[in-house]
Amino acid sequence: MATFFYKAVAKGGGVVDGNMDGTDEGTVALKLQDLGLIPIQIGTKKTSRPWKFDFSWSFQKVRSKEVMFLTQELSTLVNAGLPLDRSLAICKQLSEKPVLQSMVEDVLQGIRQGKTFADSLATHPEAFSKLFVNMVRAGEASGSLPIVLDRLVEFQQSADELKSYLISSLIYPALLSLVGGASIVILLNFVIPKFAQVFQDAGKALPLPTQILLTASEFSKSYGWAFALSMAIAIFGFIRLIGTEKGRCNWDTFKLKAPIFGDVLRKIEVARISRTLGTLVHNAVPLVQSLNIVKEISSNTVVSRSISEIAEGVKKGEGVARPMEKTGAFPPLAIHLIQVGEETGRLDSMLLELAKVYDKEVRSAIKNLIALFEPVMILSMGLMVGVIVISMLLAIVSINDVPF
Repeated sequence: MATFFYKAVAKGGGVVDGNMDGTDEGTVALKLQDLGLIPIQIGTKKTSRPWKFDFSWSFQKVRSKEVMFLTQELSTLVNAGLPLDRSLAICKQLSEKPVLQSMVEDVLQGIRQGKTFADSLATHPEAFSKLFVNMVRAGEASGSLPIVLDRLVEFQQSADELKSYLISSLIYPALLSLVGGASIVILLNFVIPKFAQVFQDAGKALPLPTQILLTASEFSKSYGWAFALSMAIAIFGFIRLIGTEKGRCNWDTFKLKAPIFGDVLRKIEVARISRTLGTLVHNAVPLVQSLNIVKEISSNTVVSRSISEIAEGVKKGEGVARPMEKTGAFPPLAIHLIQVGEETGRLDSMLLELAKVYDKEVRSAIKNLIALFEPVMILSMGLMVGVIVISMLLAIVSINDVPF
C-alpha cells in the first residue's frame, strides 16, 4: 500500500487534487472513478512532470514532453465525454507554464471563433508539428478525435522513448572523451613543463621518448591557442558548408555511407519514417499527403529526396514498395515488409510493426557500439597516459644514472 497524489476533474468541471492510498495507480484511478471523478494525473510525487527547472529561459519554449502531457490530459478528458472547449479550458488550468497556458488559451479562442481544432493548432507550429495537425484534422473529419488523440500519445511516447535512449546512451561516452581529453591537456600544459625545468637543470641528454614529449608539451603551451582557434574556424566553416544545399546533401550522403555509424543512422531514419507514415495512414490521412508530411520531418536530405520519389511513384500508381526499392536508400527488410503490407491491405499496421522492429535494432546496435567504444576509449586513454608516465620515468632514471 502506497500514497499517491492525484489530479482529477469533478462533475462540475473543476479541478481537484489530493492524496489517496492504493496498491498501484490503476487502483487509485478506479477509486476516483467510483467517486465520480475523472483522473488526469496520478503519481507518487506531487507532479508527474520530471526534470522541471526553474531557470527563466526554460519557460520561454514549449518542449515536446509538455506537448505530450497536454495531449494525454486532453485525450483523457475527451474520451470521458467532455466537450472539446471545456477539455481545453481544464487543460489550461492544469498547465503550470505561462507560455503553455497562453498557447492553449489561443487555441481555445480560435475554436470559439469558429475555427476547426486543427486550424487553431496550426497557428502554433513551434509546438504542434504537421503530423499532429493533420492527424487531428483527419480525426475531426471522421468523427474519431478521441481515438486520434490516443494514437498521438502513443506516437509521442514511442518517439520520446527512443530519443531519450539515444541521449542517455551517448552521455557516458561523451563524458569519457571529455575527461580523457582534459587530462591530456592538463598533463601537457601544466604537469610536464614543471619537469622540463628539472631536466634542463640536470644538463644530461634525455631519452628520445622524453624529448618528443617535451617538444609536444612546448608546442601545446606556445601554440595551443592557435590550434584551438584553427579548430573553431574549421567547425564554423563546416557549419557554414553544411548550411548550403550541396554541402548538406554531401554530408548526409557521407553519414549514411559511413562505416558502422551509417547503418545505425539509416535504421533511425527508417524507424522514424515508418512510425510517422504508419500513424498518418492509420488515421485516414491520404497516402501522398502523408508522404509529403514525412518528407518534411526527415532530418536527412538524401532520405527526404527519396521520399519525394516515392510520392511521385504513388501518384503514378506504382505503390510504395517499388519506388522505395528504386531509390536505394532503404534496407531490403523495410521494402519487403512494406510490400507485404500493400499485398495484404495492411500497410499501416506493417509500417508500425516495421518501426518497432527498427527501434529494437537501433537499441541493439547502439548498445553494441557503446560496448565496443568504452574499452577502446579507456585503452586509448590508458596508453596515452602510460606513454607520458614512462617517458617521464625514463628521463628521471637517466639523469640519476639508475639502471632501468
